[in-house]
Amino acid sequence: MGNQLLSSSQHLCLLMAVFLSTIHHSTQLDPSESQAIVKIRELLYHPSVLSIWDSRPDFCNPDQPESSSHSLSVVCYEDSITQLHISGNNQPLPENFSPESFFEALTGLPNLKVLSMVSLGMGGPLPFVTGNLSSLEILNLTSNSFNGTIPVPVSSLKNLQTLVLDSNMLSGTVPVWLSSLPLLAVLSLKNNSFHGPLPDSLSSLRNLRILDLSKNNLSGQVPDLRNLTNLQVLDVQDNFLGPHFPSLHSKLVALVLRNNRFHSGIPVELSSYYQLQKLDISFNGFVGPFLPSLLSLPSITYLDVAENRFTGMLLPNMSCNPQLVFVNLSSNLLTGELPPCLQSAPEGRVVEYEGNCLSSGYQEQHPHSFCRNEAMAVRILPHKHKEERRPCSKAALASSIVGGIVGGVALVGLVFLFMRRLHAQSMAKTPPTRLISEQLSTVDAAKMILDAICMLNDSQPWAFLYPVLIVAILRVSCLPRFIEMIKRNISQTMKLGALGLPAYRTFFMEELREATNNFDESGLIEGSPGQIYKGRLTDGTLVALRSLQMRRHQRSQSYMHHIELISKLRHCHLVSALGHCFECFPDDSCVNRIFLISESIPDRTLRGCISGNKKLRLNWTQRIAAAIGVAKGIQFLHTGIVPGLFSNNLKITDVFLDHNLHVKISIYNLHLLAESREQVGVGVSSGLKGHAQARAKDGDKNDVYDIGVILLEIIVGRPIMYKNDIVVGRDLLIVGMKTDDIAQRSIIDPAVSKECSGESMKILMEICIRCLHNEPSERPSVEDVLWNLQFAAQVQDSWRVESQNNLKSPELSSECL
Repeated sequence: MGNQLLSSSQHLCLLMAVFLSTIHHSTQLDPSESQAIVKIRELLYHPSVLSIWDSRPDFCNPDQPESSSHSLSVVCYEDSITQLHISGNNQPLPENFSPESFFEALTGLPNLKVLSMVSLGMGGPLPFVTGNLSSLEILNLTSNSFNGTIPVPVSSLKNLQTLVLDSNMLSGTVPVWLSSLPLLAVLSLKNNSFHGPLPDSLSSLRNLRILDLSKNNLSGQVPDLRNLTNLQVLDVQDNFLGPHFPSLHSKLVALVLRNNRFHSGIPVELSSYYQLQKLDISFNGFVGPFLPSLLSLPSITYLDVAENRFTGMLLPNMSCNPQLVFVNLSSNLLTGELPPCLQSAPEGRVVEYEGNCLSSGYQEQHPHSFCRNEAMAVRILPHKHKEERRPCSKAALASSIVGGIVGGVALVGLVFLFMRRLHAQSMAKTPPTRLISEQLSTVDAAKMILDAICMLNDSQPWAFLYPVLIVAILRVSCLPRFIEMIKRNISQTMKLGALGLPAYRTFFMEELREATNNFDESGLIEGSPGQIYKGRLTDGTLVALRSLQMRRHQRSQSYMHHIELISKLRHCHLVSALGHCFECFPDDSCVNRIFLISESIPDRTLRGCISGNKKLRLNWTQRIAAAIGVAKGIQFLHTGIVPGLFSNNLKITDVFLDHNLHVKISIYNLHLLAESREQVGVGVSSGLKGHAQARAKDGDKNDVYDIGVILLEIIVGRPIMYKNDIVVGRDLLIVGMKTDDIAQRSIIDPAVSKECSGESMKILMEICIRCLHNEPSERPSVEDVLWNLQFAAQVQDSWRVESQNNLKSPELSSECL
């Protein structure tokens, strides 16, 4: 069978070669473009491979010496040149060479999408006529000698996706007008002489994936880049940027801040950069505690924090990512003991830690007292310089302390009266059933207290005693309640986030009746667990109302811990919670029904856009994006709320797509839902029949299995209904991984088999196989699944850009938009 498959593949390749050769001989380059190539040849004397144009009038002929393929490449489509790659070795050009004339000749190629002129020795200002190459998508002028600023006309290249100007002599500031390039995904200006601050307009490049500004003379604070949710690589090493750590999104894969002027602490959020593979913040002045969790980030392979002022104690029980290849902790102020995971490093791993105060290891260390003294200096100097300190008499010191105590007591009294008054007002005005609303005013009061403390610390020299006094008094009376207030305030802030959702609240029954036309049955959503109504609030917001009939007679207070958890279910890939409402029996005030109000559930399911009507089918890129959305939603359920929700019994029919094709998961493993059905853990995973047992343990791995079933349906393009469908499908993928590309594509849904790259196809097949492993312990983590899916998306995007015919993948039918 293997020989037959090989023979079939060879036969197909032969037919393709004949077909392509037929196309080539029937293609005639437009005469004006031929003249443009002749002009380019006249202006360029090297590389020598250009001489093949002198004897061959057909510039698109791919039949050229293999040795020249790296120096010269011309790609044509129909009767036009779409890609031109010329690479030299920086030989001197004639004195009369004019970059202006060269780029003017390039304008004779109106359909040119990719222009790569590397190491050709071109110099002088970058010509303004560059802005006339309106079809350009990729511009690479690496290793030339262009100087001056980047000309403003480049801002008119609205199709530009990649701009690489590395290793030139360009200067001036980084242009503000870069924000006028909406499709820009790669911006690399390294090894030039740009200076001054980075423009805030960089934060509007929403499609940016790679930003490399290393080896320049840039200074000032890095602008807020949290809006760049697609950014994966940020490299600004060897500049003068600082002092604060940049504000970034957590999807970064590589972050390089080496050799700048950063001297703040590093944010705790850095520990949640689960996709981060390389982190280099060495040769700065970072202070504060070192984050041991950086060593165990799930994707980290390269970590360099050398030559900073990090403090803290390393402990033997610290864990490390086994994939770490390079770790450098040198020249900081770390104490304790080098973790065993760094002492017994696997072959090939480099670990540097000299210049600290560690008690173990063989590399040179300072005495413990050195790090202790230096660490104290690190904490004191930023606030008060030694030359600013003035002697203080004992009398002045005593009076200051007495004044601080008196002021602290007065402040505590005012705070007590203020909180008591707020509590009395809320008890008088707020109905007993709106329990979440009752807490808001006291939470705000707690926040006001903390803000007041912060203001006093900035204004009075001995105000640090005030919080000490407040805590001392609260510790006796109401410290637990005070801490709970702070926790609730933080929780509320996290829930609101940046989703554009209103605050979670308690609804009145009258609001729900009006929203659903008195619970008209025509508004019921069929096929959903429980009774779910479509509704429209008075402000026009479309919502979904889930009605849960309670079997046990309990008062509303008994359900508040469930409601607190439900109020946290707010994420871009979940059907987010908006509020709740209790319907109580009039005689004993026990809860009869609970209504959970959420975002409106979209009408379109993921299954419907994969194996449903052919006009509604997602293309390969959109399927990967949908899978990423599912993984992100599950990741949030596991780690984004406390306690996490596991064994969510996710089915592909519970995954919906909104009008922007964003994934929304509509079902979670809430105990409250199970209680309303008088059973816990019911439901059949991923639409399967006869597979509803043994899901209590390994909850996270159960969800990974469900993701695998969804991936299987995404790959093969047909419904997966039974357990046997999974077994057969997984076996088919395992066999397919051992065959060639043609056999693998025969497994893929025929609707997308021709539009996916071979590499992205293999990645999805491999991660699907791992997710469906019979042993839960052998299944990958959700973070691992997410990383592989995002990597597959990158590979697919690169394949589309680099494809020689430059054809876009078919767009989704308007019926699915």
